[in-house]
Amino acid sequence: MDYPLISCDDHLDLNQLPTDLWTSRLPAHLKDRGPHVEMIDGRAVWMCEGKNLGSWSGVASGFSGPKPIFTALDRGGIVDQTERRPAVAELRLADMDRDGVYAHVIFGPVTSLNFEDTELRDACYRAYNEWLKEFCAAAPDRLIGVPMLPPEPEAAVSALEHIIALGGFRQANLQIAMAQPRLEDTRWEPLWEMLEKSGIILSFHVTVFASVSRAFDKYKGSPGATFLHVKMFIEQFLDPFVDLFAWGILERHPGLKIVIAESGIGWLPWVIEELDYRHWRLWEAEEFWADRGGIPHKMKPSELFKRQVYGTFQQSPTAVALAKFYGEDKLLWATDYPHPDSIWPNSRKILAEFTEGADPAFVRKIAFENAAKLYGLDLPAQVDAIAAE
Repeated sequence: MDYPLISCDDHLDLNQLPTDLWTSRLPAHLKDRGPHVEMIDGRAVWMCEGKNLGSWSGVASGFSGPKPIFTALDRGGIVDQTERRPAVAELRLADMDRDGVYAHVIFGPVTSLNFEDTELRDACYRAYNEWLKEFCAAAPDRLIGVPMLPPEPEAAVSALEHIIALGGFRQANLQIAMAQPRLEDTRWEPLWEMLEKSGIILSFHVTVFASVSRAFDKYKGSPGATFLHVKMFIEQFLDPFVDLFAWGILERHPGLKIVIAESGIGWLPWVIEELDYRHWRLWEAEEFWADRGGIPHKMKPSELFKRQVYGTFQQSPTAVALAKFYGEDKLLWATDYPHPDSIWPNSRKILAEFTEGADPAFVRKIAFENAAKLYGLDLPAQVDAIAAE
């Protein structure tokens, strides 16, 4: 692989962000209420409105002993994680070089920032997006930031206007598990229209919030709990994914592009096949619907899917097997740096392993060409690969 690998799902997590991100950027009347780091019981944690949002890695936790969960940094031998490498541009770029990966598509905190005060919430999203623009400016062709949209239609439209004004962004993320109301509501229509007109791609990414953790409380300390997280990835996406087809969102907006990130792609074929069957059943009763305004769903869901929906994956032989069904140009490989699911710092090695025997042209598409085209990246066709460790 002598081409520049592009990873389409990587992260900047809350525990790595600079402590002054919000205290230095929020409007004066909100600064004292915004997220900030405090020392509590000897641990550095993010606090906001009296709520603990999670730990901050800039101070050693003092934890010792075996870990129940390994991140990519653990696997890569990064002992001192107080450097917050993913959120320091030079260190992140060094980690990308070590992995032999040219560019990262970078999602923000997967933890929920859904504060009760919507003014504070929206100001926090705005401040993060402004900081992200500055962070990615260190290497704009390699650090491809994905700004965040608030989970309500009107606030999301306002945030998207700000994102467009900032310039340089190619994609925006809606934490779909938090989105209210459901996507069939007409209040979302201005967002679809603005996304389509601007060419900004919309992504749905898995979200971690308090109710998810509480759902597993009774199983803590059990090895079996590790398996239960599989449900979360599909549960968060199934309703909104079906809504895209059921309510004609993709059909009305042919220029709207959707990236489904970090939910896996193996569950999608059955859903699409079932949607196609339901589409056939609908048209089978065309005479019935003719007297009731007709059927607006002209295209088969599988046609819309192949036209407008992209999906990310890490190490997935399933992705190779689904190339014909999914469409070779809609599959996007990722490293998920620095999360527990990540394949960093062995991305090239693992990519080669699970695509062994596949057409080299297909591998080039999923690891480079598809992302370069989707994000409008003018990258060199060939680079000197840096061997992964």
